[in-house]
Amino acid sequence: MNQPAIPYRFRVLVLLCGLTTLTYMDRICVSIVGVRIKAALHLSNEQFGWVLAAFALAYALFEIPSGMLGDRIGPKRVFIRIVLWWSLFTALTGVVGGLVSLVVIRFLFGMGESGTYPNAILTVSRWFPLHETGKALSWVGIGSQIGAALAPLIIVPIAVAYGWRAPFFVIGAIGLVWVGACWRWFYDFPAQVKSMPPAEKELIAASCRHKEGQHQVPFKLIFRNRTLWPLMLMYFCCQWANYFFIAWMPVYLQEGRGFTENAMKQIASTLFIAGIAGFIAGGAAGDWFLKLRGLKMGRRLTGMIGLGGCGLLLFIAALSASNTVTVCCLIGANFSFSFGVMVSYAVCADIGRNNTGTVTGAMNFFGQMGAFFLAIIFGRIVQVTHNFEYPLYVVAAVLLIGCLLWLAINPEKQLPEISD
Repeated sequence: MNQPAIPYRFRVLVLLCGLTTLTYMDRICVSIVGVRIKAALHLSNEQFGWVLAAFALAYALFEIPSGMLGDRIGPKRVFIRIVLWWSLFTALTGVVGGLVSLVVIRFLFGMGESGTYPNAILTVSRWFPLHETGKALSWVGIGSQIGAALAPLIIVPIAVAYGWRAPFFVIGAIGLVWVGACWRWFYDFPAQVKSMPPAEKELIAASCRHKEGQHQVPFKLIFRNRTLWPLMLMYFCCQWANYFFIAWMPVYLQEGRGFTENAMKQIASTLFIAGIAGFIAGGAAGDWFLKLRGLKMGRRLTGMIGLGGCGLLLFIAALSASNTVTVCCLIGANFSFSFGVMVSYAVCADIGRNNTGTVTGAMNFFGQMGAFFLAIIFGRIVQVTHNFEYPLYVVAAVLLIGCLLWLAINPEKQLPEISD
């Protein structure tokens, strides 16, 4: 039998990359047209902060249940359900008539998207050997930056031509295409793929994080793990940066720095393209650090360089009076964020193994609570002070705290094994 030109696990990775691309196109749409929505619905910055927070709160609340569901029934069925759900509520965002309906729809949208990353990381833990985990996770992250980079280039022209509501209908429809591809050829385990070469199945089974014969660990034992708590707190801090970039940055550039909508489109797209480079660099560096310094120090170095660099550059961006310097620092900050963020998910697979979905859900719950507070606090500070730089100082400080928390994270402290 002829060997396939592309290993099947890399086809799965293309699907996951497409999933996160779609996730961020849907997620960032409301921020790209945020200034238009605020004007049309007469929203203050504080009210718009609650719109952004509604998504983050729902995302947080349903992270753990979504991860547990994936561990129990497999990621395929979860993926199909959640993409259909969030595509519907993306489209319905285009028919809202005021603050209350917008908040409700964004909350329901967040419920759907909450299952994405726990089940994507669960899939990586089942489909990739350990030495490929860093690169695989990087491409899952790269998908988010591709989606965020494409979104301004697609959404702004549609909004200019047809109004702010039209992009939500277009982006919502794209999800149906992904669901068809997932239903057609995605499988929960490599062993289920009849056309997959036995050698590839054996390669994956030899060192992937998912192990046959091990049962799921009771929930209370998961939260006794000494690495999980600093990991969750670190990710709480980490998501202040991510949610600034995808939620508040378009408004910051236009209202805080005086850029036009078209200039914002170009800056945002460039920033997320830099994020793609950051994910590639972080994946390669993470695997190199792993070989050079071992699992514990390799993971820590990647995470600390990413978060520390991001926090420092955001501080300089807020401090500078030059728009050019600020834009360069924002682009560099997203590169740094992207460099270090996916190692967090690698640690989830390191310590979680067969419970990767649940562990990732727990970490993401704390992360999205960080996003929730960022959305509200950023808008509130701007509303009170009429200054967009003050909340950016707060974001930078939170990120530096997150950087230090990596010193308490040990990926060698795995959950206990419960075997047959």
